[in-house]
Amino acid sequence: MNMLTFPDTYVEILPEVRDFLAGKHQLYIGGRWQSALSGATFETIDPSTGRLLAHIASAQAEDVDVAVRAARATFDSGAWHLKLTPSERGKLIWKLADLIEEHAPILAQLDALDNGKPVTKARNVDVPLSAEHFRYYAGWTTKIEGATIPVNTQGMFNYTLREPVGVCGLIVPWNYPLLMAAWKIAPALAAGNCIILKPAEQTPLSALYLARLFEEAGFPPGVFNVLTGFGETAGAALVAHPGINKVGFTGSVGVAKTILRNSADTLKRVSLELGGKSPNIIFADADLEQAVVGATWAIFGNNGQSCTAGSRLYIQRNIYDRVLTGMSDQAAKIRVGMGMQIDQPDLGPVVSQEQLETVMGFIEAGYNHGGKSVIGGKRVGGALAQGYFIEPTIFVDVQDHMKIAREEIFGPVVCAMPFDDADEVLRRANETPYGLAAGLWTRDLQTAHRFAAQMQAGTIWVNTWGDTDAASPFGGYKQSGHGREMGKEAIDLYTEVKSVWIKTG
Repeated sequence: MNMLTFPDTYVEILPEVRDFLAGKHQLYIGGRWQSALSGATFETIDPSTGRLLAHIASAQAEDVDVAVRAARATFDSGAWHLKLTPSERGKLIWKLADLIEEHAPILAQLDALDNGKPVTKARNVDVPLSAEHFRYYAGWTTKIEGATIPVNTQGMFNYTLREPVGVCGLIVPWNYPLLMAAWKIAPALAAGNCIILKPAEQTPLSALYLARLFEEAGFPPGVFNVLTGFGETAGAALVAHPGINKVGFTGSVGVAKTILRNSADTLKRVSLELGGKSPNIIFADADLEQAVVGATWAIFGNNGQSCTAGSRLYIQRNIYDRVLTGMSDQAAKIRVGMGMQIDQPDLGPVVSQEQLETVMGFIEAGYNHGGKSVIGGKRVGGALAQGYFIEPTIFVDVQDHMKIAREEIFGPVVCAMPFDDADEVLRRANETPYGLAAGLWTRDLQTAHRFAAQMQAGTIWVNTWGDTDAASPFGGYKQSGHGREMGKEAIDLYTEVKSVWIKTG
């Protein structure tokens, strides 16, 4: 099959995208493009069609070693964090943001082809937010500072320095390929670190294109490196390598536990942004029209492939049927289709055959345990049968202990469950090993503040869902991870604090 042949229903593929896909997709190490030492490659697939997009270099342990040595040499030389002033670093990061905006149509098509999401969503949401993250942290380069401390020892002057950690291995997921990379890269750069990025094997294309923009912006070689490949090989070797000072990971709890075990021998710093099973609570006093639309997109936005998806929906019993009818009507209007099709859909496919099988397995488990779907529950067939499409699905007759209500599905499936009073739903909402996000819909200010204080999650949304900003910290409680991305808190992840004592008397 010619990998550059696309369905007639697709929007026009940009010439730059065609050229990029037709090119050789190598590793980016020390400012140079090179094949994996073993020559190994893997395929990246368009999940809308199941067709091959490109062959990608598959990094192994020996490639990780080469990349670490390149990044370490750049860091030790001070080419990034010492020889450039903070202002100069900030200007380069800002220039990268400008280039991301300039190449937005290309980046959006690459993510839409590789991930399956509607290209308009990638173009209007993912790419602009990525550029905004780099701009926000470009401003931080001149604001990372220490402090003077009035210690009790006579004749001593004590102060602190904030310094970069060193070489950071950043491992990002496939649900927002460019944006999740920006979340980690931007603060790491601002703090003066050198970076090795390992994108998800399902969605490597935008990370490789981003490396081109780093070159165009003029970053010193070795500051930014990209290793494409699999978690079991490239990712595991990156985590275990003694030359890596810090690992930043976004992904599943299971993989995170492996990362913590593999990092133990070197005691490197690790920050984790993991999954969730976020409770979304609708009280009877809420603006129900607003709540119905909000709850619908809390779960079906990005096809449910969001760690913050509102997948446990608690509805006060006296409005349960009304909300369920409204959400079913909303879900019935959602158009599912190919991410690049001319008539843009609301939702694309899930990312891979593996993810399709995982989500359908959860749906089957829901039925087997006594749940019922009021809408959806099947794979989409017909003209979309070759892609990885699943109908937006609402389950009822679900109990909190069921697998479908306890485990992260990462697909377009929500469990709708009634509740009677605030104490009951607060207890049920918190009875989960996760704690990434939570939300509620109410007009009662006391209820809003009480739940904001008592729900065990890193982000609480009230009468809204999904809002984030580069300036606001994001991260989880419990098994949803530790450390905070975004905001000034992210700078802490990528800096060391040094205490200096000087005898003055």
